[in-house]
Amino acid sequence: MRKRISLLTAGALVALGAAITPAHAADPVFTLAGPAGIGLRPHPGQSGEPQKTSVEFRIVNDSTTTFDRQSTFTIDLGALKGVADVTLAKNQGADCKLTAAAVTCKRWALWTGESTVVDLDLSAAKDSKVGATADLTVTGAAEGATFKAATTKVRVGGPDLVLERAKLKAEQKPGDKQNLSIVFANEGTDPVDGVVLEMRTTHGIDLVEQYDNCSYSDDTRPGQPWNTGWSTVQCLLEGEYEPGAVYGVDGPLTLKAAPHAFIDGLTYAVHAAGDQPKAAKNRTFASAGKPAAGNKLAAAKQAPKAAARSARPAADLDPWNNMQEFDFATRNTADLVATGVSLKGKAGETVDASFGFHNNGPAWVAYLRSGEDVARTDIVIPAGAKVTKVPAGCTGVNADGTHREQTLGAPRYFCSTGHVVGEKETFSYPFQLKIEKVVADAKGSIAVGQWTPEGTTGQRWDPNHANDKAAFVINAKDAGPAPTPTTSTSATPSPTPTGSATATATPSASATGAGVTTNGGGLASTGSSAQLIALGGAVLLAVGGGLFLAFRRKAGAHA
Repeated sequence: MRKRISLLTAGALVALGAAITPAHAADPVFTLAGPAGIGLRPHPGQSGEPQKTSVEFRIVNDSTTTFDRQSTFTIDLGALKGVADVTLAKNQGADCKLTAAAVTCKRWALWTGESTVVDLDLSAAKDSKVGATADLTVTGAAEGATFKAATTKVRVGGPDLVLERAKLKAEQKPGDKQNLSIVFANEGTDPVDGVVLEMRTTHGIDLVEQYDNCSYSDDTRPGQPWNTGWSTVQCLLEGEYEPGAVYGVDGPLTLKAAPHAFIDGLTYAVHAAGDQPKAAKNRTFASAGKPAAGNKLAAAKQAPKAAARSARPAADLDPWNNMQEFDFATRNTADLVATGVSLKGKAGETVDASFGFHNNGPAWVAYLRSGEDVARTDIVIPAGAKVTKVPAGCTGVNADGTHREQTLGAPRYFCSTGHVVGEKETFSYPFQLKIEKVVADAKGSIAVGQWTPEGTTGQRWDPNHANDKAAFVINAKDAGPAPTPTTSTSATPSPTPTGSATATATPSASATGAGVTTNGGGLASTGSSAQLIALGGAVLLAVGGGLFLAFRRKAGAHA
């Protein structure tokens, strides 16, 4: 009997132990990523030296926690023998080693999000043949984790679309028109079956014509300055584009400076059909008039040469030369007008009021490169009142404009616009104030202008500084009409514009009197010699940073 009881007890303890032992969480799964394919310029390259093409492999940690164990990543180079030579890119660090057989990298932790595993530079091997291919695969291993491998197909040869820079005027007036001439060549080894012409313009530049084989869309996302407010046109130019041939787009493409144009930009590019950037999910088709049936844009060969056929399409040998960019400085002004406020109240009462300004135009202002604020609103609080609620985007400062730790109860506030001020746009910053003591005709002020350490100063592109400042009065002695404060129900996360102009931003361009003159800020004019810069993951404009991100030099889909 004792033995039976002992066995039952043991069984119960085993069951209990199983019940209280915590279950192990499933091992995390990490995804490796890289471009689907890359093309290599045939040896020895156009300059007589092997031309390198970069490939980046990345690791994606989609979880919310850091994986804190060592991971090892390996790329077998055996398949590349006779096809491509490999070197580590510069500034790679000491955690990656290259041998003739493999690349090995170690990571001591995998942070959340996406990070680089390794950057490689590839060039066609000396005796490689056009059309030779090999797979480059990266794998990962770590205790307690699973990795999904990524493979990039490497090919010697491919198409190479090269876009010629159009001759455009950088300085213009509202209403000016000029033709955008599109000429491109295929300087690669393979033909291209269909080309997509993509043109992107900021809010102040319009494309006059519309064609049946083009799609028209607007990017309405309010996110990063280089993403907001662009209009995109993509046109499918059907046909085969042969190696060694030059083509010109047959049909007018007219750019027009809108009445509100000021600091604007244009990017235009050619891509092999299927390789063009995909439209953002928040873009909507433009509501402009439908083009007439049969009105199609096409490209005509200008200098035909013998075509070299390829069994399969390949990646563009040099995506950097597929695109051109241009900056426009339109002679225009924008009049920012501060809005006066008059309040009445008894001691102990709490009142709501909105402070801000209105853009009387005619120009919109967008700092498309830097994303810096276009203007600051400077609010001085009258005596006897204490601010009890402050909207996002506004900061309390001391009376002399210096830094202050406490936001509430400050004697003065600075509020920022963001990187875009649209034509005819109003900015309102809702505050709440408590009247602690009745002071007859207590006066403060509201001013708008360019940021300075002390507050604001008039913008050089604003033609009328007399209306940059307005009165803020509590319990005015004058019984005459006074501005009515806007009642706010809650603080807004950012200034609430009533206009619709949204575009991307740039370090400030300056202007004087009746027009703009670039000074290294803003979307500064680079003239006809502006260089190609990266687009996408990241294309940046030649001066002061990037207009937008359309593709990356090392771009590639997750494998």
